[in-house]
Amino acid sequence: MIFGISTFVWASPFSTAQLPLLKKVKAMGYDLIEIAVEDPSLIDWKSVRLAARELDLKVTISGAFGAERDISSTNPDFREIGKTYILDCIRIAAYMESPLFGGPLYSAVGKTRLVSAEQKERERSWCVETLHELAELARVEGVVLGLEPLNRFETDMINTVDQALALVGEVGHPSLKIVLDTFHANIEEKNIAQSVRSIGKDLLCHVQGNESDRGTPGTGHLEWEDLRDALREIQYEGAIVIETFGQPSKELAKAASIWRPLANSADDLATEGLAFYKWLF
Repeated sequence: MIFGISTFVWASPFSTAQLPLLKKVKAMGYDLIEIAVEDPSLIDWKSVRLAARELDLKVTISGAFGAERDISSTNPDFREIGKTYILDCIRIAAYMESPLFGGPLYSAVGKTRLVSAEQKERERSWCVETLHELAELARVEGVVLGLEPLNRFETDMINTVDQALALVGEVGHPSLKIVLDTFHANIEEKNIAQSVRSIGKDLLCHVQGNESDRGTPGTGHLEWEDLRDALREIQYEGAIVIETFGQPSKELAKAASIWRPLANSADDLATEGLAFYKWLF
C-alpha cells in the first residue's frame, strides 16, 4: 500500500511558500504527498516537481471546487470556468507525474438544493457531456479523472458510490474512475467495505482514508479492518491518503463545515495517522 497525506492538513491554499512540506512529509515516512490545487497560480510547479523527484516522493493532484468551478451550473460562465480549471489540473497532474486528478468534478462543493427533476436532468446532461470531453483530454495526457462522491451536506448531486457508478457509466469513458473518501462514505454508505467491492479494482483509482470525524485515523468509529479486507479482496494497488483540514481558508471551512481543531496539531495528526496506517496494512 502507498501511504500519502494531503497538503490540506497544513495549508490552505497551498503555495510555493509551503514547499518545505515535501521534505517534512518524506521525513515522517510517507510515500506520497497529495497537492490540493486551490489556486494554480500560487505554485511554482517546476520547483515542486524538482523537490519531489529529489526526495523520491510521489505526487497526486486533487481539486478544490468553489462556487464558480461548476460544470453542472445553470450559469454557462461557471460551467466554462469549471471546465477550464479541470483541464488546467489535468495538465498539472501530467506534468507532476500524478496518475490522477481527483475530486467532486461534477459540481461546486456546498451546492445543496432541492430542485425539480427537470433541472436535475439538465444539470446532469451538462455534466456528462463535459466529463466525457475532459476524460478524453485526460486520456491524451496519460491521466485518470477520479470522481469523488461527497456527503449530502456538501453536494446534492453525487452522494453515494451507486450514484457515482451510474454517472461514470453514463459518461462511458475509460479515463473516468472513482475516488472513495471514507469520511463521506461513513455518512452515506450502508457498508463501506461492500461499496469498495461494488466499485472494484478496475474503477477504484484512489482512496482517501479518513476517520469518521475527519480527525486522526484510528481514533473514531470507522470500520478500518473491514475497509482493509475489502481493498485486499479487490487487489487495490493505489494509494491511501489522509485528507483533512488543519488550517482551512474561510471558504474551505464553510464548504466542509470545519469549525474546530480536528487534532492536537497537524504534525500530530500526520505522525499518528501514518503509524495507524502502517499498523493496519
